[in-house]
Amino acid sequence: MKTRVLIGIAVTVVLAAAAVIYVVSVRTGGAQASGQVTLTGTRIIAKAGDGHLIAMSGGTREVSPMTCARVYAAGGTGVCLRQDGDLTTYQIAILDKNLSVTKEIPLVGVPNRARVSASGRMVAWTVFVTGDSYNGGQFSTRAGILDTKTDQLVGTLEDFDVTLDGEPYKAVDENFWGVTFAGDDNRFYATMSTAGKRYLIEGDLARNSVRTLRENVECPSLSPDGTRIAFKQAIDADPTKGWRLSVLNLQTNQVTELAEPHSVDDQAAWLDDHTIGYALPRDRGRADVWSVPADGSGVPAVLIPDADSPAALG
Repeated sequence: MKTRVLIGIAVTVVLAAAAVIYVVSVRTGGAQASGQVTLTGTRIIAKAGDGHLIAMSGGTREVSPMTCARVYAAGGTGVCLRQDGDLTTYQIAILDKNLSVTKEIPLVGVPNRARVSASGRMVAWTVFVTGDSYNGGQFSTRAGILDTKTDQLVGTLEDFDVTLDGEPYKAVDENFWGVTFAGDDNRFYATMSTAGKRYLIEGDLARNSVRTLRENVECPSLSPDGTRIAFKQAIDADPTKGWRLSVLNLQTNQVTELAEPHSVDDQAAWLDDHTIGYALPRDRGRADVWSVPADGSGVPAVLIPDADSPAALG
């Protein structure tokens, strides 16, 4: 046994117990506890013969003093989208593994999504904004990216060159959200909407460009092995009907609908190569983190009650 610090929370790790996955999340239960960053050691309690996870059990939750609207962590870097002190505005706080703030960036908008690349180098966020003339006073989205090694900041993906269905494209109503990074810290995937349609895009940071891959893919999340994308797809391509949690195989282009029957309005997170974690709202601002197998089998199960914004640390 040994004790280590993961994003500022000391936990005791049994080295022989490789079936423990630590999940960072935001607490939603109780007025005073709401928004606190927590760490839960979840244990694999059953596997199929092929090694696929079929059941998990949430363990003791460690609570930190950090509060966030959205949190994510990987590779020793954390990102916290939070209220800017007592102000009504928000900011991005970049965190080290001890939960110390290394950088703060003002946010123009309301926090919605957050991601960190597996290496910990790249950080992304999405916010809701109002005031775009084309949108009739409704919410639009802005997605930004920070290279924590060089401090290069992409304030909005709207400045990138777009290729739609193989042709150069430019429109005032382009919206981007839900970034997820590939292992090279250059390529990324995200959602772009324009002209009433939503697309999965693949981006290239070095070239400041994105290209569309397919329609009706929102809030992508790349698997640890880089072969699949978990996402929410609008039922009948109509978001008013809700979303179905699904997985896209990037090699075969095959989509598998997962066993979760409820509408999942979240950017899901991979807990390991075979398991998806996501939040479902419950009541009075509360939510629970659930897990479900990524191959369409099994049944969904509550992993962490009173929690939101999950991210697996391994």
